[in-house]
Amino acid sequence: MQEMLYPTAFLKGRGLGASCALITDGRFSGGTSGLSIGHISPEAAAGGPIALVEDGDIINIDIARRSIAVAVAPQTLQRRRELLESGNGYRPVTRERHVSAALRAYAAMATSADRGAVRSLSG
Repeated sequence: MQEMLYPTAFLKGRGLGASCALITDGRFSGGTSGLSIGHISPEAAAGGPIALVEDGDIINIDIARRSIAVAVAPQTLQRRRELLESGNGYRPVTRERHVSAALRAYAAMATSADRGAVRSLSG
């Protein structure tokens, strides 16, 4: 789960902190400001609904009701889900990065955030 300090700082630096929301399956530190909604789970990498959101989609945020909804027809979301599951949907570019042995071990045994982000030896 990526830390989202840079994107929130970028939005604030561009003067968009009060008019643009950031919705992500990433995590936030104490330095976050503005309308930032994080830790969405299940994560996109685990096939969560956030993986179906595309550029240009309208997302309705109702803070009082504690809800977030993408304003896309259910049929369109289903089509996107089928495309994603067939392997023909969006796939992030693989990036080179150093991952320590400890982090690799944790990733192999940790559950997704929607299941508590705890260690699970059952796989």
